[in-house]
Amino acid sequence: MEANTSLWSSYLGVIVSRERQRMEHFQRAEDILLTLLESVHAREPRFLVDYARNLEAFEFALCASEDAVTLEMPLRIDDDALRVLPCQTRDSPGRQPSEPNSCYLRVCSPGTHLEDWTGVVDVMEHGGGVGCLLPGKILQHLKELLVSAIVHCQRLFLLQPGDISAENLREDAMELSLLIRGSWKTIRFDIVPVVRRQQEPLQRRWNDRGFPEGSLRKATEEAHFVPASPHCWRSSTHLPILKLLRGVDALRGPRLDSLRLLDQLRDQDWGGQSGKGSLTFNHLKMVLLWSTELFPSLEDWQDLEGSVYRLLVILLRCLATQHLPHFLNPEENLFQGAGPDLATIYHKVESFAWDPQRFLRFHFGLHAFSGSWQADAETRALLQLPHKDGSYWDTAYFDMLLSQFQVYWIQDSTRRSAVSQLLSKIRREIPQQS
Repeated sequence: MEANTSLWSSYLGVIVSRERQRMEHFQRAEDILLTLLESVHAREPRFLVDYARNLEAFEFALCASEDAVTLEMPLRIDDDALRVLPCQTRDSPGRQPSEPNSCYLRVCSPGTHLEDWTGVVDVMEHGGGVGCLLPGKILQHLKELLVSAIVHCQRLFLLQPGDISAENLREDAMELSLLIRGSWKTIRFDIVPVVRRQQEPLQRRWNDRGFPEGSLRKATEEAHFVPASPHCWRSSTHLPILKLLRGVDALRGPRLDSLRLLDQLRDQDWGGQSGKGSLTFNHLKMVLLWSTELFPSLEDWQDLEGSVYRLLVILLRCLATQHLPHFLNPEENLFQGAGPDLATIYHKVESFAWDPQRFLRFHFGLHAFSGSWQADAETRALLQLPHKDGSYWDTAYFDMLLSQFQVYWIQDSTRRSAVSQLLSKIRREIPQQS
């Protein structure tokens, strides 16, 4: 048992040891980016510089791969000047369907100094043209300002040759990508203009269950709208999710360490030949938030191995059904439209769950995964139970899965009884697996 604990801790120790250097790279790149954004703000005060970038740094330190850093740039716009309208298209030839949950931002008040960012949009419910804030115009304006700011900062020797590259700026993109050199490592920042508006905090079935009190209210008291198309906006949960993760960090137990470990495995063993696959760090963040709610007891988070398995059983369930609900919008399936490799990833994750010792080592070149492991037929059948109407998405179900993997050490008699009753019920209802 001690040797097993040491293996988990040693693997995590290597991951954590890299974070300090990664943060040094990030902070240097962030300093360069802030210099650039300050120059943009000086030319156009409607683009604001948000100096509270601790959430982006927090996420960058957690993620094992070199993913782009999403940086939302707030716009100085009065809340009362805008009204949110559903983004619907008429059924006419040549019309492109709007993105789900997208909207228009109608400019209601005259004299708001938004005329150059506004255009007439054909809104169905108004039966004609309406003046709306257009993401396409704002992105074009911001792109021009960024290019101008780069030239300006280079002339004043505020930027050194090679510090920044704008070669990834694309005309049709809904974000503006810059490559910035942090020491010897280049980091990609995706700059996204965002409209922030006060809103009623989200109400959930259990609200703050498992989280510090008030976490959900603080994370969702603002609505964030980012470009979805040249004419439409969409609601963004990027920063609210990071705020909830920061709340998880304040709780006892190795919760974020579990995320670090699984993300390293995702990057090292669960991707394709290039290390990339349909499973992303954003998916794992969502799994951690669900596990925090579904396993609210401190007893669930006593050690690293047990904590990792709390995330694993939820991840396996989502991969088996190819359905991962968004934590803040549960009706949204984050695996919708994912690549065909989800089934392959499922087998890799399942293999790790049954024999983690084979994976808890760093290696180079070929991936360590081998598909020779024969999984337990009953456990696989339990993982693949239908997920209609939110069934099999509660603590008892995932406790049952933990017991199948023999990592269920909970002493709570009520929870243990619920597991026994659920397992008996399921065994009566589903065919016996050979």
